Amino acid sequence: MEPAPSPAYHGLPDPNQPREPAVTIWVDADACPAAVREIVLKASRRTGTAVVLVANRDMPAPKAANASFVRVSAGADVADHYIADNLDPADLVVTADVPLAAQVVERGALAISPRGEEYTAESVRQQLSMRDFMEGMRGAGLAGGGPAPESKRDRQTFANALDRWLARQPEQ
Repeated sequence: MEPAPSPAYHGLPDPNQPREPAVTIWVDADACPAAVREIVLKASRRTGTAVVLVANRDMPAPKAANASFVRVSAGADVADHYIADNLDPADLVVTADVPLAAQVVERGALAISPRGEEYTAESVRQQLSMRDFMEGMRGAGLAGGGPAPESKRDRQTFANALDRWLARQPEQ
């Protein structure tokens, strides 16, 4: 007796075959600008990519079917540790936090800033060095302020970087 033929799945993935793991976009949401969060959620709605917003404060529930919100306990770097402990090397992390970006890159995943800058091992080292230098300067009263306010150009640069990453992903 011959085995029954496989059912046709008409373009759908065969559930009996191994599948590529789905990717996730992790957002360090505590300091992420609302406009950048909305760009990520819009991309999620368009592509079906999973999004996890992580913060140590309450936020409105994300309005995308594949998006979720994780509220972690208050404390320094709690959200960062949650993201770093749960990401997969195929994932993307959106963060302005350079130490978190360093952990992400070390784990083989990609991190981009809300301004669209892709973090690499080299850029993270440089930014950590500059951050430490500027912290010393501010402590000595020789420097003040922080980064310039987010601009429309920054949002466009971020959206372009996100689209490039999404284009490299296998179909969901």
